[in-house]
Amino acid sequence: MKYIKFLLALLTAAMLPATAPAQNYSLRELLQEGLQNSYSLKIVRNDEQTAANNNTLANAGALPTVSLSAGYSGALDNTKTKERGTGLTTHDRNVLDHTFTAGITADWTLFDGFKIQTNMQRLRELQSQSRIATRVAIEDYIANLTAEYFNLIQQEIRYKNLLAAVQLSKERLRIVEERYIIGSAARLDYRQAGVDFNADSSQCLKQLEALATSRIRLNELMSSNQIDRHIFVPDTVIHIDTELSYDSLLAGMLRSNSELLNADHNTRIAAIDLKAVRSRDYPYVTLNAGYGYTHNRYGIGTTSSRGNLGLNFGATIGFNLFDGNRKRERRNAQLALENAEWERNDLEISLRARLADLWQAYCNNLRLLSLERENLTVARENHLIARERFLLGDLAGIEIREAQNSLLDAEERLLIAEYDTKVCEISLLQISGKITSYLE
Repeated sequence: MKYIKFLLALLTAAMLPATAPAQNYSLRELLQEGLQNSYSLKIVRNDEQTAANNNTLANAGALPTVSLSAGYSGALDNTKTKERGTGLTTHDRNVLDHTFTAGITADWTLFDGFKIQTNMQRLRELQSQSRIATRVAIEDYIANLTAEYFNLIQQEIRYKNLLAAVQLSKERLRIVEERYIIGSAARLDYRQAGVDFNADSSQCLKQLEALATSRIRLNELMSSNQIDRHIFVPDTVIHIDTELSYDSLLAGMLRSNSELLNADHNTRIAAIDLKAVRSRDYPYVTLNAGYGYTHNRYGIGTTSSRGNLGLNFGATIGFNLFDGNRKRERRNAQLALENAEWERNDLEISLRARLADLWQAYCNNLRLLSLERENLTVARENHLIARERFLLGDLAGIEIREAQNSLLDAEERLLIAEYDTKVCEISLLQISGKITSYLE
């Protein structure tokens, strides 16, 4: 009996706060902490900021380029000069000429066949697409953490059910032991009661591992430095939203599903790429200007030095007549646009099918929930009757054990049905773009 009391004390203590810091967390609080601390989300947000930084006029090629330069060059020559009239030949050795230049220049592509405009459109689409990528990551994160939150509740309920089974087995063992001592029960019944108690205790101890694993997973999702932090949740049951509407979910999916929105951006980017290829069919216009100073110093000649300070400018108009790849690139860009449109349509059909499957599973699980709740009520009544008969000595130990197992099985089936229904609910809200409702 000392062993039994020690084991029960150990199992009960597992439900108390651990030595690590513990705190009560609602689902909303866990999501808020996780959205703020998650390293994977920080990376995605930085990628979004990078796309925003790239969306500039300069990156699209719409602004001029201005450069400042300075230079020096020299030449050391030996020269031989022969006059035409007199035939006099002059030799000059080690003649050193100097040239120094400094100036500022500007180049500006004023028109490039609408390529600049298409570049700006493409950068805007890429920035919008990066926001969609962030939204996808956030929605996936909310779905994963919410599912793990209710998994923790499931594991805690399962542990309490198993602990209650241990208490029932302990009571049965106590009664059979007293009957065995006074000689009204066989040794076999006493031993079997002990075996059943140990089996229930073993299951309960294994469940502690599953419970700890779920808590560790939650801390991991929230990027907590204390990975073994003891998390308590105020919810003791898995709440199911039974008011979901298929028509509302479908409308939400077609309007705001992040995968569809991303596919729409891909289609627009493909159309912009086609415009960029077609822009090569138009002429281009470039402007250039410069202002600088040039100083030359001569080693021989009538002029010893010369300096120039002034402005130079010009314009260029051109047209690419033939480059050998334009026709091929135009065809490939047109095919890429068709593929993007077809991929978007294929994705919509796939999402419709996924939504229909999830809705069917959700409705079926709701019916299953109703059935399992009725079964649990009956199992509890049967176990209560069996326990009363066992206390009166009208029921054998193996029969009370069967009633106890039936009760535990009914509790387990109901728990699984509740969690599966909740997972379907989470998936339905995610596919319809409404998963952020868990933050409200």
